[in-house]
Amino acid sequence: MSQHTSLRGSGKITVKRNVLKRFERVNVLKERGQWKVGDRGLGLRKTKPSA
Repeated sequence: MSQHTSLRGSGKITVKRNVLKRFERVNVLKERGQWKVGDRGLGLRKTKPSA
């Protein structure tokens, strides 16, 4: 049987995601200067992925 195209591995994802994981959001905030060492990782402000 062949596999449906929506079930293929994630290695083929090339579409830009519009939701970031927590560590990615922290990295974006660090680049913007809005993150200080010792800040909590919960309740982060909203961030948009860089284009």
